[in-house]
Order: sequence, then structure tokens, then C-alpha cells
Amino acid sequence: MNDHIQPDGPDAYEGAHEHDHGALGDAEFAEFMELAAEEGFDLEDVEGAIEAAGHGPLPVLAVVGRPNVGKSTLVNRIIGRREAVVEDKPGVTRDRVTYEAEWAGRRFKVVDTGGWEQDVLGIDASVAAQAEYAIEAADAVVFVVDAKVGATDTDEAVVRLLRKAGKPVVLCANKVDGPSGEADAAYLWSLGLGEPYPVSALHGRGTGDMLDQVLEALPEAPAQTFGSAVGGPRRVALIGRPNVGKSSLLNKVAGEERVVVNELAGTTRDPVDEMIELGGKTWKFVDTAGIRKRVHLQQGADYYASLRTAAAVEKAEVAVVLIDAADSISVQDQRIVTMAVEAGRALVLAYNKWDTLDEERRYYLEREIETELGQVAWAPRVNVSARTGRHMEKLVPAIEAALEGWETRVPTGRLNAFLGELVAAHPHPVRGGKQPRILFGTQAGTKPPRFVLFASGFIEAGYRRFIERRLREEFGFEGTPIHISVRVREKRGRKK
Repeated sequence: MNDHIQPDGPDAYEGAHEHDHGALGDAEFAEFMELAAEEGFDLEDVEGAIEAAGHGPLPVLAVVGRPNVGKSTLVNRIIGRREAVVEDKPGVTRDRVTYEAEWAGRRFKVVDTGGWEQDVLGIDASVAAQAEYAIEAADAVVFVVDAKVGATDTDEAVVRLLRKAGKPVVLCANKVDGPSGEADAAYLWSLGLGEPYPVSALHGRGTGDMLDQVLEALPEAPAQTFGSAVGGPRRVALIGRPNVGKSSLLNKVAGEERVVVNELAGTTRDPVDEMIELGGKTWKFVDTAGIRKRVHLQQGADYYASLRTAAAVEKAEVAVVLIDAADSISVQDQRIVTMAVEAGRALVLAYNKWDTLDEERRYYLEREIETELGQVAWAPRVNVSARTGRHMEKLVPAIEAALEGWETRVPTGRLNAFLGELVAAHPHPVRGGKQPRILFGTQAGTKPPRFVLFASGFIEAGYRRFIERRLREEFGFEGTPIHISVRVREKRGRKK
């Protein structure tokens, strides 16, 4: 694979070395662009598609502030659609917290963190937990303050914590609906975070200037928290419902009592990083707080524990999802698996308490796995007992197989030979008198594998799933999600 060979000859794509080619080397990129030109594609569009698919992890922007200052309204404004729950009472945000956004041609993730509540732990503990999440997950922070109310004691407390975090902060003075409100915004200079940007999240006023500043604060790409150090420990996040045995499993693989284990669900509040020797290698295990039924039903510490679990998954390379084999596979289990897949992490499914199952339960569990987790049939599976240590030796090979799949890349020439055979043997169904064809493609990135396919017309979701299945059959990709994006050729004359 000539990933890093310089293009040669007069026909090499002249701008190849100036661009981000994803996982393509210069020579491969030049050859690919020639193919795209022959098929009549706009070269800028092709280049943009490869860059978008090959981007790897996106920088993360956390939107923080106390309850009812308009964080979710601002998030909806940033992402350009109404997804975050908005209601005129504090503390509504409790569900999905991460969205993808784009501004001025740059893409990034937005985390809607929810406000802080007075709870049994007290406001200071809740504020600290929230700021802790901002520190863990974000590359930059938008701090939202209600300009009409002005800076409160809680806002001051947040400022101290954000300052300690050392992350770039953009101060958003929200609810400034007209020129008269700008004087209120000016008072927020007193917070010491620099210029307050007067914004009306509800009406969109001032959000463009604020987002320009956000792009200044965000890095082009986040610092890789994994895989950078040669021979460094791989990061494994243990995730699952409360009380499925995550802490017991960590203690068993560590060979000592490192983590508090209690039958009371939810004992683990903070992720605990542990360097553990296993299978002749050092691994960094993160024992995360269990995720409860629905995030929006959680209060106080449990809510923040879920946010920190999401942060742990973002930082990990592989997620080991622990499932209680003695219980029926639940919606929570499925949601946790989906979280790992959507985060683009390698995946291993570990069924705990296997030693307690009788033959009947094993039979029904196999049926449940087929129906409830069929969408991740590609994930390696291990049947373990955290209590007795049964089959623990199978965990490392499963993790290694998942990581190998996660990092696999298929050379463009081999991929196109495969696609040509596939399309010839199994063409796309005719729709509306037309039969769209996949013309060529490339793998633009790894961790996880990301493919861009170029087609003559719209490719249906069912056919995309068929392509993914066949890619797995041909090239493996065990234990990793696969992202496939399709670009359709614009209707215009074919270039010669």
C-alpha cells in the first residue's frame, strides 16, 4: 500500500499534497482524483467528501450554565434543528446530550450539559460535577449567562471552576433581544472571562458572531487521547447498567480489590482509571458509573455519573459492554450498546454471571441476543463470570480482535475491485425507471473504518446495509462499527 509515496508524473493531481486526504496517501489520492474526474465528478466535492469522512474525532464544545438560561435553545440554534428539549422551567435537559454541528465549513460536536440543581449533595457539589464533565469532555466551553438577571453567585462559582479547568471559554450573554439589552450584557465583563457576546438564542440575534469566536477557541481537531504513544496502553471503557458487575470484573482482572463493590446499585460515581496487566500487556481500564434507565429520570449524582460515563466512552478506544446474562436483555442494554456504536468505538459484548445460568435460560438468552442485539452481531462476544473469573482469559483476545477491526484499512484498488464485482453480481434495484450504480469508492479513515462511495444516483438504506454486510464478509472488520457515506454525481455532462 503506497500510503506515503509522493505523486509523480504530469498527470498527478496537482493539489494532492496540499489537502487532507483522510487515510489516503498522496499517490493513492492522485490516482483516485483522476478516476473521479473521468466519471464526471466535481473534484472539489470529491475532495470535501474525503476530508469529511476522514476527519476522525471532532472537537467538542460544551454548553454550560445554570438552569433556565437558555442552553438547550442555544444548542438548537447552533445545530440548526430542534433536537434538545426546550421548556420554560429549569432542569428539563436530561436525555441525549451530544449533537454534531457545522459553522463556516467546520464541523464539531456540541454537548448540551443540562443545568445544576439543588439536591441532597448541595449546589456546590452539583456545580463541581458539571464543571468536571466540561473539563473531561470539551475542547472549549460556551458559558451561558442570563443577561437580564445578571451574574449570580452560582455563575461566579462556575467561573472559578472553569478558570481552574484551563479550557478556552466563550461567554454568551443570552436573552438580549434588542439594543436595550446590550447594556445588561456589558455588565458581564465583571466575570473576568473576556468579552460577553450578546445573543438571543430564541431569535438567533448575535449567534453568528458568537460562533465565529467559538471557531477561534476550538482546535481544528481534538488532541488524540488514545493511540498516540507508541506502545502506550490501550484504553478500555467498561460500561453497562448499574450492578451488572463492572467493578467486580475490574477487581478480578486486576487481581485485587481496587474498586468498591456493593450490591447497592450505583456505588461507582467517578470513573476509575486502572493500569492492569492482562494477557502479557498493560491496559488502561476505566470502570464507569452504571447508566440508569433513562438519563432524564436521574437526579443529582446519578445524572452527572451518566455524563462522565459518556466522557469515558469518548476517551476510550474500545468499549466492553457488560450485560447481566441472568436478566432479560433490556432497553437500557440496547441503549448503552448504541452509545458505544454512535461514539465510533470498537465493541466487545461480555455476558456476565454466565456460570449461574441453567440450560433453559441459555436457550432463551441466545434467542434474545439474536432479536435484541442483532444489529451488532459483528461484535466479539465473551461469556464470563466476574465473581469466579471464568473465561476471563478470553477477554483480551476479544478486545484485540475488536481493535484490529477498528484499525483495518482496505487499499482503494482492492476496494474498487470488490465493489465492481459486487455491483455486477447484485445490482441496486430499479427505482422510478432508473438503476443507480456505485461507480467507485475509497476508505477515507479508520478508528472506526469510514468509507465514501460515489454513485450515479441515490442509494437506498437497504442496499447500503447490504454493502456493509458484504464488506464485513470480505474484509473482516470484527468488533467495529463501519460508517458509509454516499456522494451522488451531479447531473451534468460527463468529463472526457
